[in-house]
Amino acid sequence: MRRSPMLTASAGFALPLVLVLSGCSGGSGGTGGDAAGADGFSVAVGEPDHLTPGRTTIGYDQVRVLFAPLVKVDDKGRTSYVQAESVTSADARHWTVKLRSGWTFHNGEPVTAQSYADAWNATAYGPNGWAGNGQLAGIEGYEALNPAEGKPKARTLSGLEVVDATTLKVTLSSPDSQFPLRLTPNQTGFYPLPKAAFENPEAYDKNPVGNGPFKMTSAWKADDGVTVAAYDDYRGTRPKASAITFKSYADLNTAYTDALAGNTDVVGVPVSKYGQAKADFGDRLHTYEAPSLEFMTLPLKDERYGDVRLRKALSMAIDRDAVNKAIYGGLYTPATSLTPPSEVGAQTGVCDACVFDPAAAGKLLAAAGGWSGELTITYPGGLGLDELYKAVANQIRQNLGIDEVRATPTADWAEFSEKVLGKKITGLSHAHWGALYPSMQNTLEGVFTESGGCQCSNYADEDVDALLRRADAATDPATAQRLYNDAQKEIIADLPVSRSSTAATSTPARSGCPG
Repeated sequence: MRRSPMLTASAGFALPLVLVLSGCSGGSGGTGGDAAGADGFSVAVGEPDHLTPGRTTIGYDQVRVLFAPLVKVDDKGRTSYVQAESVTSADARHWTVKLRSGWTFHNGEPVTAQSYADAWNATAYGPNGWAGNGQLAGIEGYEALNPAEGKPKARTLSGLEVVDATTLKVTLSSPDSQFPLRLTPNQTGFYPLPKAAFENPEAYDKNPVGNGPFKMTSAWKADDGVTVAAYDDYRGTRPKASAITFKSYADLNTAYTDALAGNTDVVGVPVSKYGQAKADFGDRLHTYEAPSLEFMTLPLKDERYGDVRLRKALSMAIDRDAVNKAIYGGLYTPATSLTPPSEVGAQTGVCDACVFDPAAAGKLLAAAGGWSGELTITYPGGLGLDELYKAVANQIRQNLGIDEVRATPTADWAEFSEKVLGKKITGLSHAHWGALYPSMQNTLEGVFTESGGCQCSNYADEDVDALLRRADAATDPATAQRLYNDAQKEIIADLPVSRSSTAATSTPARSGCPG
């Protein structure tokens, strides 16, 4: 194998958001719109930047009830169709999306293949500056809409062909066996848009018309929220609630307190409350796996980190279970692989170096030549990570006998990001990846390839790249999953990252590194 001179290694924790239900409070929601009603409930959210699907980076909770996806995946990894009737391909490059007929937007307009083509083109058109732009990058013609220099040569993707009202043909720039998984709910750039979205974009952004199970009852009110009501003509699975009131909070700690008082029904638990959440909420606390990854990177330009035995020693010196229980109330699932179990087909139990074994770690460190000097761990301040990295530093110190281990926070996230992107960190550092669709492809290619988009990992390996390309081109799902898992095992042989747990979340994990 030929490897890049920079690899990464980790000994971190995936930080879950936790869904809490405090007993539906009916009309106790915010003032934005009508009260939720006897069988409705309220949800704490951050103030959204946009409610147009392809534009949003914060309004995911709202968008996912206002719009219906083409495809969904359940918690067992089983794929099923929602707005789509089928998504098929003979070669993993040329895809046909067949829509279910009879679906309408909340204003009665039919949802057609053109509704999808118009939305995808708007999201992919570079000058629009929509946040979901990169989600469409795999479709043929994307480069023409997003040139490195100058103005775009086209306004629409050449890889989209509207055949008829219910048939959309999609040509990708290269084979992608995971394309159907890209059409799942968190990839909001793939939702359709009605004509109203283009007639008055700014008004639509505050009062969107979707194709999902709930519809807006009034325009979003800044710092207040809105109530959405069940859409009577929805063709998918009918929601059990009649309404949802979204309440804006600037601070999740305030939302948590409101949930304890019975004033808000559903809230994502802030990291600072993980240790007490079970005691506070009992069986009203709910967690579920999300495809996110927290880890620490190693600067292998420093030759001291070049020996894989050292990387394994650092990983095996950390008692993830102990930290999980002491700091996070046992809310994590310590990981034994590089891909979250919630990603379709992901294997677990494939990372021996993820197992706490201080005796073996000490022998590996000695075999690697030991350690001299200070070992630093840099992490973003203000995000509730202090106790985590203090514990990690203490365990490395105690279990490997390295005297000078120091966990150092930056002043805030902005400073940390600037240091990471500027390659100014000389020791270990915190990193994060969150997949927008539940495929091993997203994590493995995002974190472990040079073109993956994750600034926190510079790992590159030709054999791994070849396995990933074969997996992308596979037309049989089982074959694709086997190849992705084979690639994962190749990466684990180098141990560029050694993740410790998977996340449980009430909001979508967003792709991106370092945080």
